[in-house]
Amino acid sequence: MKKKKTEGLNSAELSNFCSQVALILNAGMPLYDGMSTLAEGSRDLEHADVYMAVSKAVDETGSLYKALEQGTCWPSYMVEMVGIGEQTGHLEEVMKGLATYYEREDRIRTSIVSAITYPLVLGALLMVIVFIMIMKVLPIFTQVLHGMGISISETGTSLMRVGEIIGLVVLIVVGLVLTCVLIIAILLQTRQREKVLDFLRRALPPVRRISRKLSAARIAGVLSMMISSGFPLEEALRMAPKVLTDENSIKKVEQIREGVSAGENFGEALSRAELFDQIHNRMVKMGVASGKEDEVMARVAAIYEEQIDESISHMISIVEPTLVALLAIVIGAVLLTVMLPMTGILSSIL
Repeated sequence: MKKKKTEGLNSAELSNFCSQVALILNAGMPLYDGMSTLAEGSRDLEHADVYMAVSKAVDETGSLYKALEQGTCWPSYMVEMVGIGEQTGHLEEVMKGLATYYEREDRIRTSIVSAITYPLVLGALLMVIVFIMIMKVLPIFTQVLHGMGISISETGTSLMRVGEIIGLVVLIVVGLVLTCVLIIAILLQTRQREKVLDFLRRALPPVRRISRKLSAARIAGVLSMMISSGFPLEEALRMAPKVLTDENSIKKVEQIREGVSAGENFGEALSRAELFDQIHNRMVKMGVASGKEDEVMARVAAIYEEQIDESISHMISIVEPTLVALLAIVIGAVLLTVMLPMTGILSSIL
């Protein structure tokens, strides 16, 4: 099935929708009545039309899967999971699992956005300060000296030019970096998203490490949810690649599925594919031996999620002081080019 483009609903909204459907099913309400109530209660929300369309489709077809399939704002992974849940009679468990999954996705996305936003704001602030120093402070200083009838020596003039050059270089470099980040952010919202992510993974080792952990967390979370809902392992492995964007991780999951289909032990196939770290492979093997695969997978997903947060925090801890130090150095250099000529002038007067 071709993957649909998700338009309008973010991870938090998807999680909220899934949890509400799970509550409806848990309460024993007929699905069409529950969806109608949900649509009525969502009239004041931004995506009220989406809920109304789902309610109408459920009333006509009696199937949540068919209702979501008709829409354009539902991820194909979610649609397929709902379909399997309806076929196997585990729809409530599936919706609970999807609510947890998209809640985790929202936390990860929020952490990434926060990690990107702060350096961008600090970089923009750096550009504004340097621009003001070069375009306003230095010219005003020169005009004041000329107004006082004081001429600046060749050394002082050279120092001021050096300060201007340093400021302009920093201004250009930071401007180019911010422009590149802005272009990448825009491209990530287009059909070029996968190509951009692949380029970032190949070009930036920190992004590559975070991407690998993100894929591992998603796979572990999906497998945990599906196994706990009663789905066969092979079916879970077939569905797992739908949540991935990293081609390398997708190939590893396919390798695991082929190994399991050939009769290989799941723990051994997982270890051979090198999808998880060795310590987590050993955890999964113990889980398989004890029949607790779903619980172990949930724990592995939580561990990788924590590692993702730590990796992002580590990147922020490096970028933040670096930008602050750069800001202090540039401003100090520009001020120094102003103060040194002033010192020379005052010395000659005294």
